[in-house]
Amino acid sequence: MKLATLKSKNERDGRLIVVSNDNRRALAATDVARNLREAVENWSVAKPKLLELARKIEEAGVTGAIELKLGDLHSPMPRSFQWVDGSAFLHHVKLVRQARKAPMPENLYTTPLMYQGGSDIFLAPTDTIPQVDFAHGTDFEGEVAVVTDDVPMGVSPERALEHIILIMLVNDVSLRGLIPEELAMGFGFLQSKPSSAFSPFAVTPDALGEAWSGGRVHLPLLVKFNGEFFGRANASEMHFNFGQLIAHAARTRALSAGTIVGSGTVSNEDTTVGSSCLAEKRMIEQIRDGKMTTSFMKVGDRVEIQMLDKKGNDLFGKIDQTVAKA
Repeated sequence: MKLATLKSKNERDGRLIVVSNDNRRALAATDVARNLREAVENWSVAKPKLLELARKIEEAGVTGAIELKLGDLHSPMPRSFQWVDGSAFLHHVKLVRQARKAPMPENLYTTPLMYQGGSDIFLAPTDTIPQVDFAHGTDFEGEVAVVTDDVPMGVSPERALEHIILIMLVNDVSLRGLIPEELAMGFGFLQSKPSSAFSPFAVTPDALGEAWSGGRVHLPLLVKFNGEFFGRANASEMHFNFGQLIAHAARTRALSAGTIVGSGTVSNEDTTVGSSCLAEKRMIEQIRDGKMTTSFMKVGDRVEIQMLDKKGNDLFGKIDQTVAKA
């Protein structure tokens, strides 16, 4: 099943729709829940009704179907009660830590890194990325994310997997120039982590078929920068799976339905597959050539992030964003 949110001037959380497998048509789902946030908070009741709409939208000549336009869609959840982002791809951790001359965590291989981001405002998948100052080092980060139902405190990694109800992609926008100073204060990210954007569509794990296994998505994340190939790192190379990330977040508190958990930047040890963020590419250049030649994003730069299944079908829709002066 594939879900999305239509933008609405009068409804901050947008309007829930069920999307066809080919991403071309949709049916309104507001009779089930006004928005996706309400649906996930009542998932046991909403899911079977949404599945019935998902069946109907695949019928030829179904009444009430609308044609989809990417620009009409918000992130599946325009806001959430909680957004936490891990860093489950250790190759990325090593490179960015090396770039800012920071030591590696002693428990890098046993305890996930995670921060709590701002979740009150998410960007739409085609919204511009506002840039206040080029010196801030605007960067994109292509990731996978999951949405949970209510997760009990102290859940095990194995049981945590049962609480994943939806999967999305995310562009976790980062301001690299602000990160070192913020982290040096010893209190974590704030200004260096502005609003993120999510893929147009959120899909249920079963819709991925064999590509969803072991709490990981076993497909490459496709990234273009200014129309050129930038990366196709496989999301399967997570050191920590999503069950482990959720369990880490829920160690000392329960997670409310609608919590979004990110994987961190998708990254592979094989650097020939490219990267999913500029900081990583810059560090690879430094190691290989002795200097960084790729600059961070400037006004007019464009990033595209998507994921295709093995048949070439677009699973989540495309995040397609351009930097604009704030």
